Amino acid sequence: MREYLNNIKDGLLTVFIGMKITFLHLFTPSVTIQYPSVKVPMVERVRNRLFVNMEDCIGCDQCARACPVSCISIDTVKGLPTEDLGKTSQGKKKALWVTKFDIDFAKCCYCQLCVFPCPTECIYMTDEYEFTKLERKDLLYHFATLTSEEVEQKKENFQKFEAEKAAAKAAAPKPAPAAKPTPPPAAAEESKPEN
Repeated sequence: MREYLNNIKDGLLTVFIGMKITFLHLFTPSVTIQYPSVKVPMVERVRNRLFVNMEDCIGCDQCARACPVSCISIDTVKGLPTEDLGKTSQGKKKALWVTKFDIDFAKCCYCQLCVFPCPTECIYMTDEYEFTKLERKDLLYHFATLTSEEVEQKKENFQKFEAEKAAAKAAAPKPAPAAKPTPPPAAAEESKPEN
């Protein structure tokens, strides 16, 4: 009987302790925010989705090489000497057409290692964290601004330029081989005693 009463006492004591905590929270102000209309402010150095400013990208591939999970894929085509590819916001002249700049956010670990080696600071972390997708393939973001027709045209132009350059080099007259200079007489012949 005594054990039975102790069990009842322990059960009531446990309920009162739980109700005390509930009663204290009843009079404290709530910290709930009305989430999609009100959002928690992000800290200054937050690491969320990457963004690439293609106006400043020079196609150097530094970010792709620094990525530990290989989620960045870049393809470039060399610009022709007659083409003006423009300049970055820092005044650096562009030499390559960036035909492909893809980031697979399904692989990205948000380490920010790709941001630091960029010489033009065109890739950076944003404070955007709401970009969930239903399909994994939708997490592959394409940042390149050239259309597929423009990409093919740039490739064809560069191949044509390289072919013309090789043809001009082959057609150029080859210089005649230089005549070999005659070696000076040996020192031994000069020092022969006269008879």
